[in-house]
Amino acid sequence: MVVEADMNGLLIVDDEEGVRRALQKALGRENYSIFQATTGHEAIEVVKQQPGEITIVISDYKMPGLDGLQTLAAIGSINPDITRIMLTGYATLEGAIAATNEGIDGFLTKPFDNVELRAKVREYFVRKRLKQFVSAQVLQQLQNDPSHLTPRKQAATVLFADIRGFTSLTEKHDPQEWAQFLSDNYFSPLGEIIFQNDGTLDKHIGDCIMAIYGAPISGADDALRAVRSAVAMRAMMNEINARHDALYQLPIGIGIHTGEVVVGMFGSARKREYTALGHTVNVAARLEQYAASDQILVSPQTYELIKDQVEVESLAPLAFRGIVDAMQVYNVLRLT
Repeated sequence: MVVEADMNGLLIVDDEEGVRRALQKALGRENYSIFQATTGHEAIEVVKQQPGEITIVISDYKMPGLDGLQTLAAIGSINPDITRIMLTGYATLEGAIAATNEGIDGFLTKPFDNVELRAKVREYFVRKRLKQFVSAQVLQQLQNDPSHLTPRKQAATVLFADIRGFTSLTEKHDPQEWAQFLSDNYFSPLGEIIFQNDGTLDKHIGDCIMAIYGAPISGADDALRAVRSAVAMRAMMNEINARHDALYQLPIGIGIHTGEVVVGMFGSARKREYTALGHTVNVAARLEQYAASDQILVSPQTYELIKDQVEVESLAPLAFRGIVDAMQVYNVLRLT
């Protein structure tokens, strides 16, 4: 059975019709498309037949044939991005938790309170997708209102940071040692700076870091938080570089632009991620490519929003593809 909706496909797996009805009634108001299955094998077939539709599966633990753990493990092998939730009675909860090493995203207990059930499903879904990419504060806001993940157009500030001369540096190091060094001295500390400023860590593209400020949660100071992050990143990398010799220097350049983006969960049936798309992203990436070591290049749109809080130097205008006139560019020297 399917109830048409415009949010996320949710599959209920339980051999008891009463439980399926109770779950559908409790979750129906959440704007899900509800799918049902009575056995583990049936649930697996639903996921295979609807690869881009199912984003959440709630499965009873005790069922004839495949039990809930086996069912959710099989579904995870089909699409690891599906949020998988186990439904179990209080008497079997401890055993269910002890039995699972399949990356189950959460547990619900029977009997359940409808309000608590809806909140838990939202929490597990949002945490699954964003716990590695946003701060705890933003994550809490999203758990309260996951509609912010729905694709939409909105204003945001996009930041790109990248290591200068990265390819030549990589060729001089053992791969495993270099990977650990980058994790400890580049990706982790700069990611923490993004979280501290309530930014969204969009992705790593090689040695490039992309962050979004203003999506999924927007604020009046999005541009300022992006620039604060950039200044902190530059200071952090200067401090780290001062502790290492020439073979381990990680000079960075940063580009920042503010404008309209399309944000939301995008991707294939097997892998979806929250990201920003559009011309604003391209301009921010191009600014980063032009940035020399220690430079933070910002567009006029970003500068206009932060000009009272920064000291900058004006650089020669740059010509960008898709922009008729050359763009005035500013290098951020310091916060005031």
